[in-house]
This record gives sequence, C-alpha cells and structure tokens, in this order.
Amino acid sequence: MKYDNQWRHYLMMLLVISSAAAASEVGSGNVHIPTTLEGPFEPVTRRFDPALRRGSDDLPMDHPRLKKKVTGMTPEQVALALSAAPTSVWVSWITGDAQIGSDVKPLDPSSVASEVWYGKASGNYTSTQKGVAAVYDQLYPFEGLQNYTSGIIHHVKLEGLIPGAKYYFKCGDSSIPAMSEEHSFETMPPVSPNMYPSRIAVIGDLGLTSNSSTTIDHVMRNDPSLVLMVGDLSYANQYLTTGGKGASCFSCEFPDAPIRETYQPRWDGWGRFMEPLISRVPMMVVEGNHEIEPQVAEITFKSYSTRFAVPSEESGSNSSFYYSFNAGGIHVVMLGAYIDYNQTGIQYTWLKEDLSRVDHNITPWLVAAWHPPWYNSYSSHYQEFECMRQEMEALLYEYKVDIVFSGHVHAYERMNRVYNYTLDPCGPVYITVGDGGNIEQVDVDHADDPGKCPSPGDNMPEFGGVCHLNFSSGPAKGKFCWSRQPEWSAYRESSFGHGVLEVINSTYALWSWHRNQGAYKEDEPGDQIFIVRQPESCMPVLKKAGLPKFRLETKLQPCR
Repeated sequence: MKYDNQWRHYLMMLLVISSAAAASEVGSGNVHIPTTLEGPFEPVTRRFDPALRRGSDDLPMDHPRLKKKVTGMTPEQVALALSAAPTSVWVSWITGDAQIGSDVKPLDPSSVASEVWYGKASGNYTSTQKGVAAVYDQLYPFEGLQNYTSGIIHHVKLEGLIPGAKYYFKCGDSSIPAMSEEHSFETMPPVSPNMYPSRIAVIGDLGLTSNSSTTIDHVMRNDPSLVLMVGDLSYANQYLTTGGKGASCFSCEFPDAPIRETYQPRWDGWGRFMEPLISRVPMMVVEGNHEIEPQVAEITFKSYSTRFAVPSEESGSNSSFYYSFNAGGIHVVMLGAYIDYNQTGIQYTWLKEDLSRVDHNITPWLVAAWHPPWYNSYSSHYQEFECMRQEMEALLYEYKVDIVFSGHVHAYERMNRVYNYTLDPCGPVYITVGDGGNIEQVDVDHADDPGKCPSPGDNMPEFGGVCHLNFSSGPAKGKFCWSRQPEWSAYRESSFGHGVLEVINSTYALWSWHRNQGAYKEDEPGDQIFIVRQPESCMPVLKKAGLPKFRLETKLQPCR
C-alpha cells in the first residue's frame, strides 16, 4: 500500500472514531458525517434545479477522446479487470480496424499474437504471458442497415502476481513488432479483514455525452483503485444511424427492419474514451439493458460478452453475466438481471453456493451489484424488477449483504436499511447511481409526486416476468405508490455523477456521492454517510429468511 494511503487510512480512522461518538466535525465547514447507526433517517429530496439542462448531447465520433489514434496492429482500448483473487489480473485490448457496412469480412484472430510483457520496474519486463483473441459480428441484413465486425479483441490473464504491488506492462505482438506504450497498475491488497482498496468508484449508465466526460474527469481526479460499472456502458443502441447520423424515428426510416440497429463503432469510441482510466485501474462490469443489442438469429449481448474479461470461471460461474471476486476484505458479487434469476435457475444456485463460502472473518464486507434497482421511488422503472427482488432478496438478507449498488434509474438515491419494504437495521443499504451521464437525460419525477405514479402497466422489464404489487400495510396500504417519499428512501437527488466507497476497516466504510460539481459549483460531495456493519447484532446467518409481512408503519428497533 502506498505511504500516502497509509496516512489517509490513519486520518480516516480518526474520523470513524469521532463519528461513532456522534460528534464528528469534518472539514472547515464543520459538516457532520452521519453513520447508519443513527438511522433510519427521515427522507430527504434534493430536487432538480430547473435552470440546469437535464442532459447533454452525444460526443461525435471524431471527438478527440473517441478518435482512433493508432495504426496497423498497434494495441488500443487497453483495459484492466480483476480476477477472483488478488494474484491475477486480466489485460484486454483491441488491434486492427473494425468494419461497418453492407459487406464486411472478419479479421483473423490468429493473425496477431496476444502477448503481455510485465514486471515490477518500469522498462524491466521479467515475465511474459500469452492469451486468447476473438472477433465478433453484429449483423443486420436488412435494407438500409449496416453490418459490423470488430477488431481483434485480446484477453490475457496475468497470474502469480504479488498482492498490493505495482506492475508495469506492455501488450501486443512483439514479433511484428506492434506493442503498446507502457502502462502500470496496482494489484488489490491481500484478502484480509485488515486490508482494503483505497477507493472504489461506482458508476452507472455512463454513455458518451459531455456529461459522461465530466463524470470520468471527476472520477480520475478522485484517483480510485477500482471501478464498478453497474451496467449501460456505451449506449451504442441509442446512437441511431443513417450513415452515422441520428434517426429521430427508427421505425419510420427503416420500416422493413424488425431489429433496431446499434451503432457498434460507439463501442470502439467508448473503449478509447475510457482507456486513460481503465488502462491503469481495473474496471469490473455487469450487463445492463443497453447491452442486450439483439441481432439476427436472436443473438444478444455479443459486444458485452466479447469485449470484457470477467472472472466467471475463476468464481465458479458458467456465465459472464454473473460472477464474484475479492478486493482485500471485500467480497463482491455481480448479478445478472437479464438472465434467469429464478430460484430454480443456475444463477440462483451459483449465488447461494458463492455466498455460503464467504467467511466474514476474512472478508467482512459483502457487496452486491446489478443493473436495475429493487428499491426505487422514481417514476422511471418503478417496481420494474419486482420479480427479481421476490426471488433473490431473502437469500441476500440471509447471508447479510451489506451494500447493494444498481443503476438503470437516471438519478441518485440511497435507501435506509431495508428488507421486503420494511425498515430493518440488518438489511442492506441499497444505492442507485444510474446517472453517469447518458444521452437519456436525468430523471426528475418521483412516483410519489402528484400525478406521477406510473400505472401497473408501465415499466415492463426487458427480461423476466411482471410482479407489480400494491402495498399491504403502512402509509401506502392498498396503493401502488406512496403519496410521499417512502420511509425506506433516505436521500434522493436528480444529478449526474459517481460514487466513491472507502472501506476503512471491518466495521466502517465511507460512502460519498460526487455530483458533477461543474453544474452545481460545489466542492463537497452531495451525499455522504458512514456505513457501519453490526455483525454482533445481525449474525449468525439466519437459517431461513422468508419474506415477512409488510410492516411499513413500524419503526423497528436495533437487532438484539
């Protein structure tokens, strides 16, 4: 761990101690940072400033951050991802030119090597590792639409690394030669209750707009050691094309095309856009609905499944849609909402086995992430994935997941600890961060605003069943929506930005929501709280955690 990070953790511990005494005075503004021990909190809403624009335009393909800057087989779009353990890291990149048009011919992945040189000193590469390569097609054989075939996508797994160490590397094919410039990264700390990554940035629904640029610039200034990307990455399927230009009405322009075209070069632009960050900081991804991208023969998720290396096999999963990994004393579970999540399915069986292996003495913190939120008080996507919640929530509660991150709703919202819509001090803290900067604009309407409650026929999921329900008790008894901000919603605001999780020790973690300050002209985080684990109260693991009846009107006391 870096020397400055040691001092940072020491200072953060001082904050933790003072916060635990409910007397924390942080910064020159004497701002008290609350802890979850002080909750549940009265709901707070920060409404969108109508003087601001709700969104920004897509960056054009010739924007300097999206343009291709290399030629031939020189690597580009270099990216890092973690394996399941801190002794391994995935390195990915792309070589060659993608093609788009009516007649495309895939490149031969075997025509160029997948090779990484690496070592612990700059310019001194003591190890070499080879990997695999692939190309993918996105095919639309309909009049007026364009087929696509990717460049050669390389994935190399570096093994036998030292946890908490810095490595330098180049990637490419040394026989051509066509090697990248030198990059560096730091491995995760050892799996231990006393070791944690310094900062984890959490981003959702990013896209490629001017707001996206502001978010990523802000993330880089915050200098994370890990990035969690909770779905909806490039929005290639929103970049409707007629020769690379937007089509305001796709079905009008292409009446004979049964499939909505996605403009795959946006993925290449997104890889270049992200490279300055993710060529040095590992990024862990999970699929969102904008990654579905259907094409001929009912093929879906082809870009997502080919472009990103995730530790599926290492974590016992047979799918890139769900997997797990360790980051120091944190066990992270990434779940798929657009693949079978029912209790009779493979993902559920895998999840139960994965959670059963978690040893809280070694990895005290348990974090989960998927794209669409279960708890959401905005009109957009309200109760959309209620079926998934009903299938999986009891399992996460049983194994004491501490924090859940989601995106999908283009706004920020943090929940009080909750289980089955009931305030519960042993439930997870659910956090929605679906507003990285996408083209679809920020959501501003709440389901409890007058006239804004969606009908049960709205918000149909793009995968899975419909389980919309009326509340059976409490202030919203018999109704689909609350008439005020629900008590399980602690804080919400409509802004673009990202979050940062800083785990201090086995008990305390600082969560901060960093709205894009350029719009608000503020320097402090928009929402900040110490999330506190209570293992002495909420352990041992429950043998059965069936869904209780709703008790929305009841303020539960701390667990005994």
